[in-house]
Amino acid sequence: MTAGQTGPDRLAFVNDICLSSAALLDRLRVLAPELELPKRAVVWENDEPPAELGSVRFWVPGPVQANPAVIRRAIEAMPALQVVQTQSAGVDNFVGVVPDGITLCDARGVHGSSTSEWALTAILAVLREFPRFERARLDQRWDQGVTDELAGKRVLIIGAGDVGEQLARRVSACDAEPVMVARRARPGVHGVDELPGLLGTADVVVLMVPGTTETIGMVDRDFLARMPDGALLVNAARGPVVRTDALLAELGSGRLRAALDVTDPEPLPGGHPLWTAPNLLLTPHIGGAVLGFFERLAALLAAQLRRFEDGQQLQNVVTGEY
Repeated sequence: MTAGQTGPDRLAFVNDICLSSAALLDRLRVLAPELELPKRAVVWENDEPPAELGSVRFWVPGPVQANPAVIRRAIEAMPALQVVQTQSAGVDNFVGVVPDGITLCDARGVHGSSTSEWALTAILAVLREFPRFERARLDQRWDQGVTDELAGKRVLIIGAGDVGEQLARRVSACDAEPVMVARRARPGVHGVDELPGLLGTADVVVLMVPGTTETIGMVDRDFLARMPDGALLVNAARGPVVRTDALLAELGSGRLRAALDVTDPEPLPGGHPLWTAPNLLLTPHIGGAVLGFFERLAALLAAQLRRFEDGQQLQNVVTGEY
């Protein structure tokens, strides 16, 4: 992806910005009034490209448009397109679809707090057995007992981006030891090639990686077998990163525990064995679904649009190192 932009005279273009909702346009109008977005922006809220896309240079796709088929149709309908700014930290649906010459930017910083909060909440809920106590409450049973704890645990965080770094800070605040893993080793961070030796020392393994050809299926039977008895697997990444059949076998045996915010398949269909799997905490992909998301997204977009307007280097540009 290329990152160079030119800064045309303001309002030299009509319909040169495409946003995913009228609510987003309204908020950006307040945050960046100097851009006069109501005169320039096309709102595209569904999966069928509107007619007014021919002059669009800066596109902010929403979740409905974030699949490869729609992305390809959109790019065909936007011959002037220069920038695609996603609303997600993961851009696996865009990489390889957005052609060279168009700058692709992710939403790093928008989801870090919410997704790391979800991961920490899931870890604590499983270790402190909150699902057990909720079941007891519904049965009107006083099920008092001793639980596990996070303090003193070793938490292996696979994915050392913004979300992983924010989780590491939260884990440290709970007197646990975060161990970071990234694609390549760097000071303070292990490389993925070291995973075989690291998994056996982890009490908790948290997945924070994008869905790429390198990560899809990485958590397979061998990966899970290396985790110690009683360890907890937490998936806040993408469902296909974990081999579902392999995980179900470990959960069914009682050897491992898991907390999932994403599944394969997703959404999880009725009757799927994950619904009734033992030793599992499951949420419906809500790690980033918090009230503060919209305001953080709008702030990022306002900053990006100002940079684009002024011909400055954009933030969060996705490169070949993604």
